[in-house]
Parts: sequence; C-alpha cells; structure tokens
Amino acid sequence: MGEAGMGQDVPRRRKEGRGKDGLPAGEAGLGQDVPRTGETGQRPQGVLYLCATPIGNLEDITLRVLRILREADLIAAEDTRHTLKLLNHFGIKTALTSYHKFSGDTKAEHLIRLLAEGKSIALVTDAGTPSISDPGEGLVRRCVEEGIPVTTLPGPCACIAALTLSGMGSARFCFEGFLPTPKRERAQTLDALRCEERTAVLYEAPHRLGKTMQELAASLGARRVAVCRELTKIHEAVFRGTLPEAAAYYGGQDVKGECVIVLEGVTRAAMEEEKRKAWETLTVEEHLAMYLAKGMARKEALKLVAQDRGVSKRDIYNALI
Repeated sequence: MGEAGMGQDVPRRRKEGRGKDGLPAGEAGLGQDVPRTGETGQRPQGVLYLCATPIGNLEDITLRVLRILREADLIAAEDTRHTLKLLNHFGIKTALTSYHKFSGDTKAEHLIRLLAEGKSIALVTDAGTPSISDPGEGLVRRCVEEGIPVTTLPGPCACIAALTLSGMGSARFCFEGFLPTPKRERAQTLDALRCEERTAVLYEAPHRLGKTMQELAASLGARRVAVCRELTKIHEAVFRGTLPEAAAYYGGQDVKGECVIVLEGVTRAAMEEEKRKAWETLTVEEHLAMYLAKGMARKEALKLVAQDRGVSKRDIYNALI
C-alpha cells in the first residue's frame, strides 16, 4: 500500500508554470504522437519522425516504427531501393522519397515546406538510427531552426549494439563515426585518440578494415579492441584482442559486412608514462634550459622538470651536479 505501480503511467497534478502536457513552459512534449488537428483553429504543423530501422535482423523493428511508417504522409529514405525492401516485407505502401548526402538544400527545403503545411514525414536511414553518422542530421537541424516538431522512435543503432557487445567500459564513451579521408584530418583524429580516456566507437567499411587496423595499431600501440561485424545477422562475429593482433588478423582477409570498431580508452597512468618517456629525449640540462629560456625562475623551473620526469627535486639537483 502507498506505492505506485509502474505498469502504467501515474497521473500527476499539473504544476504551476507548466503546460497541459505537464512540461515546463517552452518545452514541446512529443511522448505521444502529435494529433493531426489543431486545437486553436490554426493549420496543424507536421512532425518529423526519426524512425530507427533494423541493422540486420528484421525482427528488431519496433511496433511504433511500423505504425508510423504506415501512418506518415511520406517516408524520406537514404536509399529508396533499400527501404522499399523493408516496406514490402511489412506490407507498407506509404509514399517514398529520397533524402541523402547528395540531395542538397533544394530537397531539404521541399521537405521543410511539406512539414510546415501539416504533412508528417518519417525519416529513415539505410540501417539503424537516423542522424547518427547520417545525412538526416541536417534535416533535423533545419526543423529545429524552423520550429517544426521532431521526435525520435528509438531502436537499433550499430554504435550502441557494438559497445554493449564489446566487453569494453561503457560508462564513458565517445563516437567518432568514420575516420576522415583527408590525410591531415585523419592524422589529427588519430592523434586525439591517443589521449582519449573514454571507450571510442568507430565505423568502417569492410574493404578498408585491414588498412585502418594497421593505422590504429601504428598510432595507438597495443590498445585493446573489439571489431564487430554483421551485427544481428546470422554471421555476426566479434574479434577481441589488441590492435596489432587485429591488424594481423584482418590484414589479408576479404572482409564482408559493415564493421564497428570499439577501442579501449587509454589510462591516465599510461598517458603519464608516455609523457615521462617523451621528456627523457632531453637531458636534464636541456630540459631545465627550456624553462629558463621562457623567463622562469630557476627554483620554479627545477620543480617543473621534476614533475615532468616523475622524480623528486633532489634527484634533479643531483643530476645537475
């Protein structure tokens, strides 16, 4: 007695300063699908629904996504041919249009106009959650700028699936998507990963996996890694080991299926050790001279040299005698 069951939502009294949906003023509640008719006599505004679709196993689609795909006025898909197979499998006849990275501003403006006219659009990617390493993020941004309601229908996401399957720490993680293609940006990203303490998740195409694993091994050393392929499919596979082991394993393979790489974050102790080794390329005299050249007092410079090298000031004094 006295405890509220969680089997159904507990009704709450409206609090002062909150709207009829129970949210603070200024927040748009979309926990329930927005009604198509307006209450003020104004033309109803459409809604952009971000519909997560299976990354392999069709049984992973949610009941809500299936309903919205049927009820929406239009489905905007990254690849209409790919999405049409999904729709045919579930007997969905909703009109289909393309929206991908080459669509340009004209197509985005067209979809925004339809939404402003009251049409509801379901946005889908080839597989997984729209707007995650996906051109859909641009359309979401435009909707936010125009004040058009956007809601998400959670479901499959390769990034999260691989993270939970990897065995790596998941309390703190970052998502890098695909590594940049330009050499300079790629080198900068790899350099940033050297100091990344969080678990990092990357996407990679199968034909580039071997080369990417070699790059990661050369840059990050013997860091632990999990490489997840064909997630949720019959031939789902996970390689767990070190980066050098993964580079050797995938070096000569004809890999199939999209890949997700989950990298162990570097420990602070390892970073400190790497810094100490970097300072050891200088003699104690050169190290001290570097700080003195910046106008630093000798006492303070000696203190910093000791900190950099992880030793006591007495050790630095003795080395300089």
